[in-house]
Amino acid sequence: MKIKEIIVVEGRDDTTAIKRAVDADTIETNGSAVNKETIEKIRLAQSVRGVIIFTDPDYPGQKIRDTITKHVAGCKHAFIPKEMALHKLGKGVGVEHASVDAIRASLKDAHIMSESPVEQITQDDLICAQLIGGDGAKERREMLGKILKIGYTNGKQLHKRLMMFQITKEEFANALKVMRQEEKNV
Repeated sequence: MKIKEIIVVEGRDDTTAIKRAVDADTIETNGSAVNKETIEKIRLAQSVRGVIIFTDPDYPGQKIRDTITKHVAGCKHAFIPKEMALHKLGKGVGVEHASVDAIRASLKDAHIMSESPVEQITQDDLICAQLIGGDGAKERREMLGKILKIGYTNGKQLHKRLMMFQITKEEFANALKVMRQEEKNV
């Protein structure tokens, strides 16, 4: 599987995992303090071939994603569910621990973020869906993130992520139906 865009990852081990799964070029950020030189490389890559940001499903990975998004517009975002990125012996979480199939699936489902939503999903919608506050909200947000392939967010960031990925009310409602069915099966 050949990827046209350049994939931004955190480090060398992530590059190795990506190259096992797909034919692609990468840019490594070498940590969460993304420097100006790396931002310029990413900006150039975005203008020439496009960029997919593929960071670890943890706080430092989200910090890197946010920094790049702030400085480079129009990047795609690939998310890998946390449980698919866990070290076999429980020694951390990261893209480098993911299987070839998990990496391919995450890249296939990469999204472009946008600041102009198609349809407004409200905070009340999130509260009614029991995604904010209350028992089990975190688990429901994790499930919703997997179903919509937008990654996990905390309660404060969920609305922003739904808007950035232009999730429509219909997509949101369908994802909630799937989530409720999965809850019944547990």
